[in-house]
Amino acid sequence: MMKSSRFRTLLFPLLLAAAFSLTAAPCGAAQPLLQEGKKSVFQRVVTHPGAKLYAGPEAGAATLRESIPTFTALYIYDRQGDRLQVGAGSDKADGWIDKTLVTEWPQAITMVLTDRTGREPVLFFRNHDGLEQACRADDLKGLLAGYRQELASGKELPADYPVIATEPAASAVAEKNFYLLPVLSIDDQFYGQHGPRLIEVASIDPGIGQSGAAEAGTGGGAKSPAAADFRTGFAFVIDTTISMKPYIDETLRLVQGLYDELEKSPYADKMAFAVVAFRSSTKRTPGLGYTAKIICDFTSVKDRKRLEEALKQVDEATVSSHGINEDAFAGVKAAVDGLSWQDYGSRVMLMITDAGPLGAGDPDSSTGFSPEALADYLKTNRIYLTALHVKNPRTAQNQPYAAEAYRTLTRQSDNQASYIPIDAATPAKGAKAFESAARVLAQSYGKVLAATAEGKLLAPSRISAPKAKLSPEEEARRIAESTGYAMQLQFFGNRKGTTAPQVVDAWIADADLARLAANPGDAPMLAVEPAVLLTKGQLSNLYKQLKLLLAGSEQAFLNGDADLFGQILSAAAQMSRDPNQFSLHPDRNLAENGLLDEVLADLPYKSVIGSMTRKDWEDMSTGQRDAFVRRIKGLLARYEAYDKDASHWESFGATNPNDRVYRVPLSMLP
Repeated sequence: MMKSSRFRTLLFPLLLAAAFSLTAAPCGAAQPLLQEGKKSVFQRVVTHPGAKLYAGPEAGAATLRESIPTFTALYIYDRQGDRLQVGAGSDKADGWIDKTLVTEWPQAITMVLTDRTGREPVLFFRNHDGLEQACRADDLKGLLAGYRQELASGKELPADYPVIATEPAASAVAEKNFYLLPVLSIDDQFYGQHGPRLIEVASIDPGIGQSGAAEAGTGGGAKSPAAADFRTGFAFVIDTTISMKPYIDETLRLVQGLYDELEKSPYADKMAFAVVAFRSSTKRTPGLGYTAKIICDFTSVKDRKRLEEALKQVDEATVSSHGINEDAFAGVKAAVDGLSWQDYGSRVMLMITDAGPLGAGDPDSSTGFSPEALADYLKTNRIYLTALHVKNPRTAQNQPYAAEAYRTLTRQSDNQASYIPIDAATPAKGAKAFESAARVLAQSYGKVLAATAEGKLLAPSRISAPKAKLSPEEEARRIAESTGYAMQLQFFGNRKGTTAPQVVDAWIADADLARLAANPGDAPMLAVEPAVLLTKGQLSNLYKQLKLLLAGSEQAFLNGDADLFGQILSAAAQMSRDPNQFSLHPDRNLAENGLLDEVLADLPYKSVIGSMTRKDWEDMSTGQRDAFVRRIKGLLARYEAYDKDASHWESFGATNPNDRVYRVPLSMLP
């Protein structure tokens, strides 16, 4: 298990790179202190609210700066008494800071709570022993229930009670209440045995201590435009290539029927439908007319004629695409970018296609996204996609590829995918199955809407994963129940302004313990997932580095160029360990000077490349290396989208746009 310091003060997450300029002070050391046992990894801290910069370590030293922005990451140059000499950069110190107003942080990885599509709230344990004993308990299910009951009672608990906090049970952390769970240390003793990692974390909402205190789960946060009124936007994303005519016609009949039902509902104005169509590359096949097209934006029942008339004009293409795959991702991205989602707290997308997608690296893909990158794009925009995959005899050879791509695209945090295969032995059979599954899905989300409007929280999705194969209708109902519950929690969290638990040094399991207790042999359901907070400058440097490495390098990948692999591995490791050093030296190849191993050592989580060995690389087939190249290209496309995503960059008071930060999932790093 990794060693870490114990902090008695309230801990704040690190990861904002040292981007804020501090007033310079006389300083001695030219290089920060190294972490114990390291030759190139520096000691760093992150500031708490109220931190000031002083001219010296003594109590009466002059104040150089009255307030340092919260989450400023600083390097440690010296330690004297109750103060640390710190600097924003690794080339000089800027002054001294009280050590009680900083948190030391060994690397740049944090945890983010996953959507509650089928898991219980995370419990925060007082210490490692308490969590370890719980994992070894004969009756883990009963033990967890007892902890939750005691915490919910509201009574004062003993000072040594094993659990000190819980993720809010009746709501999610508000979307606008940015939080982080920095990893202090990790214990892997249960990992690999269908068990969880045990993680030491700190947690706090960065807004606390800046614009007024707020207690976890009690409100006070800003409401999003849709938070005061739970409305559902339901978008159909339809493949309109040859052979899809029955599904286009069925979509019109389905929408008309759903509008008929809504007209009888007291919540008729709270649900709206939209339609987006997609085909494939018009550069390759101009006769297709379009790659992706918004047929109609969200339309409620009172304006139903607008959507119905627009749908009547939709027809299948008159020419065949250049290949068996279509640009399905273009349709999904057009729906994300072009529809009026801001008016809806519940955001649902249903895609119907009989083809696989053009993926990352395909020269005819208009998005350049991989399934993983597009899934992250949807998640960032809080849109839940269900893929209906029409399996007809014509596409039999392509179906395994398409199924895997759409399962990856729609995989939920409960390890299940929002993917429904449609048996289409005949067009009529396929169209009927599509209509039935789509109707159940829309009606189920309508029930979520009604319950939320009445202030009722649905029962959480059952802990036990279904073993038997479900029919398309049953699968649609399961998907709506699990994602609907997660959307309800987010809505109630936004309305209350719910914050993450305010804890000091605590321990959590990275998987849902309740699921493990109920299904010991099943794969763990992640309760938290790793991410790295990057500034615009750092993301830009990573983008440029990968572009340079890939420029003209496809052949090197195919030929097994080990040096190229080492350079990418170096970049991936440095971004996880210390993004600021990568930004200062984006051309540094750690593999060349023997420092890669110590940068990778002790990282609690590693990216895809960071987890690979040189032997893994050398053993790759030509096809695997080609897929590897496509994945990197998909990441580059996602980084471009991150850069344009103005609504999810956090400033924390920084005025320079390059100092804003983005919470990037580790799965989206090389």
